[in-house]
Amino acid sequence: MIDAKAKKFLEELLMTCGPSGFEFEQAKVYRDYLRPFAHDIRTDVLGNTIARLNPDAKFQFMLSGHYDEIGFQVVSIMPQGLISFRSVGGIDPLTLPGTGVEILTEKGHIPGVIGRKPIHLQTPDERKAVPKIEDLWIDIGAADQKAAKLVQVGDPVAFARNFEMLSKTCVHSKSLDDKIGAFVIAEAFRQLSKRKIKVGVACVGTVQEELGLRGAITGAFGVNPDAAIAVDVGFATDVPGIKPELLGDIKLGAGAELQRNADNNPPLLNRILKVAAKHKIPYQMTTGHRATGGTDTAAIQMTRGGVATALISIPNRYMHTPAEICDLRDVESAVDLIVETIASLTGKETFIPGID
Repeated sequence: MIDAKAKKFLEELLMTCGPSGFEFEQAKVYRDYLRPFAHDIRTDVLGNTIARLNPDAKFQFMLSGHYDEIGFQVVSIMPQGLISFRSVGGIDPLTLPGTGVEILTEKGHIPGVIGRKPIHLQTPDERKAVPKIEDLWIDIGAADQKAAKLVQVGDPVAFARNFEMLSKTCVHSKSLDDKIGAFVIAEAFRQLSKRKIKVGVACVGTVQEELGLRGAITGAFGVNPDAAIAVDVGFATDVPGIKPELLGDIKLGAGAELQRNADNNPPLLNRILKVAAKHKIPYQMTTGHRATGGTDTAAIQMTRGGVATALISIPNRYMHTPAEICDLRDVESAVDLIVETIASLTGKETFIPGID
């Protein structure tokens, strides 16, 4: 079960701001939480946090969850004091007008709102068209060039911080993708620190996933794991307009999502399934929305001579918006799957398909 201290950590993590490449706030929160449980902890040159148990063990198991978030970056300050910006990561422009943001400056966070020409003044064609980011701006309430004294070109911009429990188990926040995954591996790491395990564990909070899995590439190269589980969000299909027959029948609260595709090593996946059956841990099975790629799993799998990998996903509604929703019951399922899988290892496994 996720205790009160862990829930507080989750809230603190979700209330940080840090688009890809600027993950300083969440990295500090992550380090501070993991330090008491780790035998060794460090931050690499990209900003990945790497906490370890049994770092000298021959067999090393890597856990990965990225704590960067989608966001924006200041491009220029307009003469009237408004700010032009570009996206960092994949963002749906339809969700942006009227959205609150925070500009992360050297002197602190500056609140703002994304503006667009009012619907009353739009032409019929403009009303029908999807807005382009170059037709939007950020308004911080600064007149003329006063904005230039507050904001610098290149400053990162995040969606305004938010955290809310919509029910006893459903959490709502701007950056569940993928701070919820980073939380899962941290909680699994904490629980494993209290158990006698026969392998080494590296818990890696990764950066720059939204820009091409960059943190996972360098993090995995540095750890050099024998096997790994990455935790990310997946698509909940229990909302109108998403066809379960194409993406699987994935519901909030029914358990973490496991996948059968090229990113998932068959022997490792089979071990996770046996653990789930033995300990009666709920899960949901899909093929994923693509055959490979899109998460840290793919980058880790291709590191050095190859790594046995598996992806565990937390069902997520409204992905890549400021209103993402996940269920803590799925989080608990993911934590249990990881803890019991690693606890079952002897350190002599090879996970070679067709042999193991």
